[in-house]
Amino acid sequence: MGYKIGIDVGGTFTDLVYTGGDGLIHVVKTPTTSENQEKGVLLGLGKLASREKLSIRDLLQRTDIIIHGTTVVTNTMLEFKGARTGLITTKGFRDDIELRRGYKERIFNPRYPAPVPIVRRRYRYTVNERIDRDGKILIPLDDNEVIEVVRRLKDAGIESIGVCLFFGFLNPVHEKRIAEIIRQEHPDALISLSHEVLPQIREFERVSTTLVNAYTGPRLKKYLESLESELQELGFEKEFFVMLSSGGIMNAAYAGKYPVYSLLSGPAGGVVACSQLIGELLNEPNLITVDMGGTSYDVSLIRGGKPTATSNYWFSRYRVAVPMLNIHTIGTGGGSIAWVDSGGALQVGPQSAGAEPGPACYGKGGKEPTVTDANLLLGYLDPDYFLGGEIRLDKGLAEKTIEEKVARPLGFETIQAAYGISRMVNNNMANGIRVVSVQRGYDPRDFVLVAFGGNGAVHAGVQARDLGIKKVIVPRIATAFSARGMLSSNIVINKVRTYMGSSDNFDLDAVNSLFSAMQVEVKQEMPVSGSKDSEFMGSVENRYYIDMHYKGETHEITVPLGSNDGAVRNSDIDGAVNAFHSAHEALHTFANQDAPAYFMNLRIETIIYTDNPHVDRLEFSDEDPLSALKSKRAVYFEEENGFIETPVYNGSIISCGNVLKGPCVIEEPATTIVIYPGQVARLTEYDNYEISIKQK
Repeated sequence: MGYKIGIDVGGTFTDLVYTGGDGLIHVVKTPTTSENQEKGVLLGLGKLASREKLSIRDLLQRTDIIIHGTTVVTNTMLEFKGARTGLITTKGFRDDIELRRGYKERIFNPRYPAPVPIVRRRYRYTVNERIDRDGKILIPLDDNEVIEVVRRLKDAGIESIGVCLFFGFLNPVHEKRIAEIIRQEHPDALISLSHEVLPQIREFERVSTTLVNAYTGPRLKKYLESLESELQELGFEKEFFVMLSSGGIMNAAYAGKYPVYSLLSGPAGGVVACSQLIGELLNEPNLITVDMGGTSYDVSLIRGGKPTATSNYWFSRYRVAVPMLNIHTIGTGGGSIAWVDSGGALQVGPQSAGAEPGPACYGKGGKEPTVTDANLLLGYLDPDYFLGGEIRLDKGLAEKTIEEKVARPLGFETIQAAYGISRMVNNNMANGIRVVSVQRGYDPRDFVLVAFGGNGAVHAGVQARDLGIKKVIVPRIATAFSARGMLSSNIVINKVRTYMGSSDNFDLDAVNSLFSAMQVEVKQEMPVSGSKDSEFMGSVENRYYIDMHYKGETHEITVPLGSNDGAVRNSDIDGAVNAFHSAHEALHTFANQDAPAYFMNLRIETIIYTDNPHVDRLEFSDEDPLSALKSKRAVYFEEENGFIETPVYNGSIISCGNVLKGPCVIEEPATTIVIYPGQVARLTEYDNYEISIKQK
């Protein structure tokens, strides 16, 4: 068996998780090279090869599959550093992207600025064409008009063009013709067609999603092509996959064409890992997952064993309507900068020190105080054992910057300021958890908290206590859990078609015809037999869904319509309608069983199962946990207690079944786990720490 490698590029570190001939899971970390992520990935592969005592060429020649989670699309939208983008749309719809269905985040603030434009108005052109709601051509497309528009865009230096015509999702003939003209007149331009990116009703959602795809496309396509070329030159002969926001994977060609589907590429891997390696394996169906890295804090919810998903997502104030895991992200991580605002109040984030220069304690020139600097002063981190000793932290620099930038402006002692930073960041993250739980009608006390990422286990004990959560699970591989999830991901293809009908008036033949058309497209995009990636393909499952709403509602609920490859039956529709009523009551506290359910979209999710790494169970040991005690150090837990002389354990030699009572600190090679006073940790058979939280 060859190597299988998962790569997750974070804001601060790039994580590589791999399995090889020994069948064990191994982790490699390297700083992220934000200006050129490709460099960091290759450095990580070189480090991995060195660990395996191989040259990088030998390693890649022995590698069967690489699965990559990338933040290129995310960063492009956060930084607004996308391509020079143009839009071609139907006459009369030039400003849909700004009208936004009348949506404004702060309706009572008349001075609230408009979103940063990803397509300036001067590069939004209309053409005089029209297709009606039945897909019939009312006004034919004028080729000469299109040619003139494309030439103007080319002369303006436009690199990427989005095409979104009214009712183009019902009949794409005009969009296809415009694409042909673009290829003739401007062959270097990247083209995003709305009927390919998001073939469904509602023009704002469609144009916004299509333009995000066009805006981010050239950057991701260039990155993936360059990385793939480098890998091939170094001896990699297999096609590599990219993690999608839906929790599935697809080949790089697909990801390059539809970059909008990779918006939450990295965080999705962590949710997959929680679902499979915690939810299914440990029979824990209700989980709140939190991933705290160096830059962000990603929160998601798994209920009834299934990750919550959405196609109603706003990112950088743009609507993205493709299927994705419902992940809430806030700008809070180990590198988040602490600062005092003009009103004299302490703030933490969303600005981050990143990996270069990083927190002040890295000693790379960072001048701003961060969460990591505070954690170092509070004793949570060992300056000589950060990342297993690969990086030595400078406590003096951390103390100096917190004293100058936070303590002195607030009139605090330095340790008080550091503790204030810790409490502030814990409060921010607890509020992030409330967004995915309380705000959606779920009580966090009914869930288990799964904490991962390099910094998640330092803070999880406080968040759980504040929210009333009784159990926290920290995977031993927490620092690279998202990359681990990529190794367990399956190939997933999503398709959607609009169908307008209702539970008391629908055409079953038309429904089945649309599902058949989607199945044809799925087969065209599936890896074909004999291709480099087809050898990992196992069984195929098609899952059918339908979007429904009550009359007058503007948001739909997606419910299952069966999971088979046969024709949809009337009984399937009846079952979906009943599921809709139940889901509506669960989400909105009421259901009108006597009212018809209105249909909006039909969906197919095709899952191609892959060969996932085997998960071994640890053998219970009666080894005394004191054998893992490496030292004691002063750790600050509460203001009333101050510093407490706290046991510090070497996580590498803790055995299955060992019980560790708080307060204590467990130091894994790349993760620090803080067990707060009154809490108890136990290493379980599947290599996870289970922490029991004593509530006040």
